[in-house]
Formats: sequence, C-alpha cells, structure tokens
Amino acid sequence: MTTEPSFRESVDIMFNQAVKLMDLSPGLEEKIRVCNSTYTVRFGVRLRGKIHTFTGYRSVHSEQMEPVKGGIRFSMGVEQDEVEALAALMTYKCALVQAPFGGSKGGLHIDPREWDAHEMEMITRRFAYELIKRDLINPSQNVPAPDMGTGEREMAWIVDQYRRMNTTDINAAACVTGKPINAGGIQGRVEATGRGVQYALKEFCRYDEDKAKAGLTGTLKKKQVIVQGLGNVGYHAAKFVSEEDGANIVAVIERDGAVVNPDGLNIELLKEHIIMTGGVKDFMGGEYVEDGASVLEMDCDILIPAALEGVINLTNADRIKANLIIEAANGPITAGADQVLLKNGVVIIPDLYANAGGVTVSYFEWVKNLSHIRFGRMQRRQEESRHQLLLDELQRLSEDSSIKWQLSDKFKEKYLRGADELELVRSGLDDTMRDAYQSMRKVWHSRDDVPDLRTAAFLVSIERVAASYRSKGL
Repeated sequence: MTTEPSFRESVDIMFNQAVKLMDLSPGLEEKIRVCNSTYTVRFGVRLRGKIHTFTGYRSVHSEQMEPVKGGIRFSMGVEQDEVEALAALMTYKCALVQAPFGGSKGGLHIDPREWDAHEMEMITRRFAYELIKRDLINPSQNVPAPDMGTGEREMAWIVDQYRRMNTTDINAAACVTGKPINAGGIQGRVEATGRGVQYALKEFCRYDEDKAKAGLTGTLKKKQVIVQGLGNVGYHAAKFVSEEDGANIVAVIERDGAVVNPDGLNIELLKEHIIMTGGVKDFMGGEYVEDGASVLEMDCDILIPAALEGVINLTNADRIKANLIIEAANGPITAGADQVLLKNGVVIIPDLYANAGGVTVSYFEWVKNLSHIRFGRMQRRQEESRHQLLLDELQRLSEDSSIKWQLSDKFKEKYLRGADELELVRSGLDDTMRDAYQSMRKVWHSRDDVPDLRTAAFLVSIERVAASYRSKGL
C-alpha cells in the first residue's frame, strides 16, 4: 500500500521537484524551504462558568520581504504542520503575484460552531492579545487576514484589540486585512479569492495551446463545472463563472453530500438553502447524492475544489474525469495524486496561483490603510471632467457637420463614469492574475523539463524569493 504524504510533505515534495530544475546553492535552497519560526500559544478564557484552554499558532515561513502576510483560520484541523505548510504556500503565492510580503499563517484549534458570538469575540480578542504583544500582528511586521472559519467579524475584533494596545499607532487599521468597509476594509475583498479564480480561468481560456492540453476549446460558456465546497471562495467562483461567463454548474459538493443537476444549478438559491438548512440535502433544484465524495469523479470539463486540503488523493485520483482542475482551496490535491493526474493528462491550475486573489486584494487594502485614502477619491471626478470635454467636442463637430450623428445615452453614461474603488480593485486583480499566469505559462511552454503549471509556478516563485535573499547578501 502506498503511503499518502501529509499536507506539509506534499508542499515540500512540490518544492523539491522545482528546485531540482534550478541552480541554487544548497544553503540558499534550505533557507528558502524551511520555516523561520512558529509561535505556539495556549491561553485560557473563562466561559460558561469555567476556564477553557485553547491552542493557537502563528508561523512565519519567510521574511525576505516584510511585513509577512497570511490568514488566520479557526478549525479543529489546525495543528503546527498544517500552519507551517500554509505559511510556506503564502511565501510562494506572494512572490508569484508580486505582492511585497513574506509568508505567514495562523490558526486556532477550535470549532467556531460550538460557541456563540460573544464567546467567540472573547476568544478571538484573547488570541489576538497574545499575538499582538509579540508583534505577530503588526502593520509593518505581520498582517493576518481571514481564512477558514474567520471573516470580517473576526478581523474587526482583532483590529479593535490592536488599537486598544497601540493607541498612538496611526496605521493601526493596516494590522489586518479583510476588515468590514466601516472598519477600514476595501470594496471587493470578500469576493476577491473567488473573483481571482474566475480571472484565472478566463486567462487560461485565452490561450488555445493551453486549452488543447486540457482537451478544451472556446470560452467558459456552457462548460460543465463541478464545485466542491460552497463557502466564501466556492460560492463566489461558482456565481461569477455561471452568471457572468455562462458556465454550467452541474454539481456542488458540501459536507452533508452533493446536489447534481445536468442542466445547471442556481447558485444563489442553493446558497440560501445551505444558509437556512446547513447543507444541500432537500434542495429542490437538483438531485441529492449522499456520498458527496463520489461526485468528484463525475464527468465534467472543470473541477473546482474549494474547501479542504487533500480531497483528491491516491484513493480517488485515478477516477477523476475532469479535463481541468483549478485549486481554489489550499492543497486540495496531494503530491501523489498530482503525479497520477499529470500522467492521465489532467491540467491543474495550482493553488499557488489560483487562489491568490485574496492576498492580492489584501495588498490593496493594506496600501489603502497606509495611505489613509480610498482608491479613486482624488482622480475620479477629474477623469469624468476630461471625458465630458471630449464628448462635448464630438457633439460640436457633429452639429457643424453635414452628416448628423448622435452618441447613445448608454455609451455616454459608461464613458463619463470615473472608476470607483470596486472597479479599480477588480482592474488591479485582473491585471495581477493575467501577469502571474503569463509568467507561469512562459516557463511551462519554454522548458521541456517543466511538465505542468504547478512546477512552473514554483520555479517562478522560488527564483523571485531567491533573488530577494541574494539582494540582502545571502
């Protein structure tokens, strides 16, 4: 029986496969690979009449750039190896999309569903206190963000806790990203990772050579898509590719099973059903399948694993029929399964790139907090004025001409409107995802020893991290 590598081992295996193709000194290779530090904290909170002890982690993988960046997850699956593997992925992810951060990750071993909102606030604030007093949450040193089990609410609590402990820090809002808009957040952050998945798929579809490797043609329209996990990332990815690009979401897999509809699922209605009932069972818009894992093996064009790591492994990799897999989650394919899928001709858009939309827009939010001004505030109306001058001149020329013509009201409305913060965020995210994909595919297609996009992504990322360390004299 073949032993399945752990998540951390999978990350190391993929790293090692890439560095074999590089000319790095052994010392520099080891410096990039290892995790710099991991802080473990155990703290008590008095809840329900007694003291409960919780265990949390904050890992810093690489400080070649600072601050370091990475989410905080609240889950019963949180343990040191997982946090360190995720921190390593963050280093490579930030390098790939050229966000100026090192890699970090945090986690608290807890089931958030067991505690009410007030209790979660007390737990979150105490965890934040333990990290803040050691500068493991700090605008210039370590900047967390939401992850599994956390969201805007937890980020608002953390930034408030930081402000209480650092009353004179003018940049306090930049100590975390993913905050609510009224607490210093940015438009488009909640949707960012799912939006990034959509942009990644659209960029892939721009290249006939890449689609041919996956046995696909055309655009995303009418493509048969299966989504595993309808949390924040899976929901937004499914919503955007179906509503905006015309893809057909034929199945959604959740913790209680799956729901299937060959004609396409209504993602909005399904999401409402999950919120109301806690699962996909009894959803009227499709057929319920109790064994959700089996639906991963259905025929489809595109498979989007958007939940936990390791869902595609040596036990099921040979039965995966998707032409293209895009890793919306972190590490959904183990290193062993990766090789099986590669052998079977499945093209994988790796997590390193595919879910980098979150950290990209977090970078925009961090910059917004440090500049203390929302994007578009200075230039939006000036852009509109310049556009109005052009339209006025066109109108004058039309009136002086023997041939009369008229610009449509719809065109004038679109042309005149200056970009607001959300449009600028989406533009920046689209540009980032395009550039990062092009850097990967260039390596993928130019080297015979690079078999897939994952290896290409690691090569690009590791070389950028190595260049950063070299510039520091290492």
